[in-house]
Amino acid sequence: MSMDEFQAALASSTPTPGGGTASALALAQAAALSVMVSKLTLGNDRWSEGWAVAQEVQSLSVPMMNRANVLADDDSDAFDRVMEGFGLPKETQEEKDLRRSAIRAATLMAAAVPFETAELGLELLELLPELARNGNANAASDVGVAGLLASAAAKGAVFNVEINLDSLPSDMGRDFRDRLPELKERIRAQSRNVMDAVRERMLG
Repeated sequence: MSMDEFQAALASSTPTPGGGTASALALAQAAALSVMVSKLTLGNDRWSEGWAVAQEVQSLSVPMMNRANVLADDDSDAFDRVMEGFGLPKETQEEKDLRRSAIRAATLMAAAVPFETAELGLELLELLPELARNGNANAASDVGVAGLLASAAAKGAVFNVEINLDSLPSDMGRDFRDRLPELKERIRAQSRNVMDAVRERMLG
């Protein structure tokens, strides 16, 4: 759909697309901006110190743009399956058991999709400080915007992971639960590192 159509869908009263989809699309935009800065750096002798990181960022970000778009669709699809689960019949005990299993399986997937979004956002955030320091200085502000978008994508995705895990029994999604605290801390730290590097370069 077009940007206008997506915004209209996001603003509608239907639960999808929602925050998880918006987070994934923020990641896609962050990756696209990172590719732009990389292209403005590579091949320009003035910024040769940034060629290595620019190549690394570009290699990461080009496939990330496509993957983030897939995750945007997957996020909406996962939540739609949760809602379909709630719509299953629940007259007999067997129906109740099947319904509960379907809801839980769909909810676990609804946590898995944004978890990947958050991990990808962190991967990008980890490279952006060096791109800000050594890439094309004229595009330092664009690295900053990419960092803000990647941070919003990752942090927003974490919200969606948490709300879905909270509705599941504690023995479901154990891997996500175990990895989430470190993921959140690394996202927080790297988000700050990007902003610090961007400000230093712009003031430099």
